[in-house]
Amino acid sequence: MSPNGSQNGEAKPQKPLHELLSSTLVDIYVGEENSHYPLHEKLLCYHSPFFARTFYNKSSTSSRTKEFGLPELEDSTFQLFVGWLYAHALRSPTQEKDIGPLLDLYFLSERLEISALSADIVDTVRQFYHSEGTYPGLRRVQYVYANTDEDNLLREMMVGSVARYLALSEGIPEHWSRALKKNGQLSVDIIRSIQEWHLEDRQVPDARDASVDRGRGGFVGKGVGFSAIEEGSSELEGVKEEEASSLNGLGSE
Repeated sequence: MSPNGSQNGEAKPQKPLHELLSSTLVDIYVGEENSHYPLHEKLLCYHSPFFARTFYNKSSTSSRTKEFGLPELEDSTFQLFVGWLYAHALRSPTQEKDIGPLLDLYFLSERLEISALSADIVDTVRQFYHSEGTYPGLRRVQYVYANTDEDNLLREMMVGSVARYLALSEGIPEHWSRALKKNGQLSVDIIRSIQEWHLEDRQVPDARDASVDRGRGGFVGKGVGFSAIEEGSSELEGVKEEEASSLNGLGSE
């Protein structure tokens, strides 16, 4: 059980920072250059069950030496983590390229089992795309899928955004078409996301009813077909919402 949660899933009030700044420090070494980060043990272990097991397990080497290494991690990612650990805040992204470091921080938070940080990152990324009226690009989604497991909070937010983008588009961008053909899990997750919309029957066109206009130029048997694959469409990060909805006469929210 997380130190920030209870057995019934209700969150406990956060302890104030001054109560967690113990005199005992642990030494974290990051990256190929072994950058040294001395951190307050109680604070680190309070937020991270991973580190609690590492430093409070008397049989572990780290418990005796008070050292731990993360040689595969980038310094910039760990610096973001330290900033959140002591300030409990994230800097809001101002442009799409700022999303990449947040994704790397999310993968670290999942490894360290810090659910509060993971949730903060998902909310920050979600707010950026919503405020900018854009959607995650394919490369962002593929990066998240390559570094997370099924039924992950960040995956859910990303794929839900993509489901909306594709549903409001008149056609399917070519790079998305290729990706969906190759990645069956992504395709399944998009369907699962659409099911979470809980649409009423009357909101969904019935292809079995020949008397109903399906909205693509006529009736069944009269030139109606699947939406087109947009050949030559470029894979852009942060697809603008109006690009997905303008052909349907839907503007940005």
